Amino acid sequence: MERDGNYIDINRSAWNQRAEVHYGSEFYDVDGFIRGKNSLNTIELDLLGDLSSKSVLHLQCHFGQDTLSLNRLGAEVTGVDFSDTAIGFARKLAEASGTKGEFITCDLYALPQHLDRQFDIVFTTYGTIGWLPDIDQWAAIVARYLKPGGLFVFAEFHPFVWTFNDSLTEITYDYFQTTAIQETQTGTYVDHDSRMVVGYISWNHSLGEVVGSLLKNGIRIRSFEEFDYSPYNCFANMREDEPGKFRIAHIARRIPMVYALSGIRE
Repeated sequence: MERDGNYIDINRSAWNQRAEVHYGSEFYDVDGFIRGKNSLNTIELDLLGDLSSKSVLHLQCHFGQDTLSLNRLGAEVTGVDFSDTAIGFARKLAEASGTKGEFITCDLYALPQHLDRQFDIVFTTYGTIGWLPDIDQWAAIVARYLKPGGLFVFAEFHPFVWTFNDSLTEITYDYFQTTAIQETQTGTYVDHDSRMVVGYISWNHSLGEVVGSLLKNGIRIRSFEEFDYSPYNCFANMREDEPGKFRIAHIARRIPMVYALSGIRE
């Protein structure tokens, strides 16, 4: 897998800029969260189960809204993200909402230099692994931080979605993408009309690559499901067909948009 040496700096800059916009956006509704709203979706909640007194490591947590939602459900939480701006907002949000969480700023692959403990649950969701070049190393990190018998919960946008162009009108990229995708984007998924311009480097990872890497690293897959909707209005030309279920208007139910899995560390 091609690995651009400066991808971390490029992507961190992009996510620092995005965090500044995202924290105050209607999309994330921080005010609603502070008043008690939980930001998690049914897809991941169904996999998590009872979180009372469980320790949870949230990888690539952005500004920690989901991390702190886990805390509201009874978990002791640690969130990790490489964006120092996002982690700053996460700590601000914890204080403003009266929730508790430890937050670590670092690149995911460097986490063993910053954290040395294991957790009951490792959790990561939506728009995360596309920023990572090496999924085998990602899966090794997941296994490294799970207690034996611990639970991994993962929900992500389906790799087939990432084969399309930004308007989702034609297939532009390979499903089995073996090289880095380098692009410049105007706007962000919370505001497609924003004039913010960011460059980024990403990778598309097939289902076989993800599942194979988890199995190779001792994560036994307990459940796997695909969904024909997104819980977020985050792509172009979307419509809300049912409450909390967004689909591409001209594609409807014809493609998978999200997948979710859970696994147990052997």
